Amino acid sequence: MRSTKSHTGNRRSHHALVSMNLVVCQNCKAPKKSHNVCVSCGFYKGMKVVDLIKKTEKKQKKAKARAAESN
Repeated sequence: MRSTKSHTGNRRSHHALVSMNLVVCQNCKAPKKSHNVCVSCGFYKGMKVVDLIKKTEKKQKKAKARAAESN
């Protein structure tokens, strides 16, 4: 059965894109998504949650291991 244009439009009414709600990080003043850990410093609500230096070192170590493994 064929759907009318209005029925199709009503079904698609929830498909609209929503812009991100950006706020300023209290610690480093970088823009970040609200209710999320800051990507640049790892703080959330004034507390250090993620140690970004350890995380990047771990990624580099894994990359070196993969490169050595493939050669």
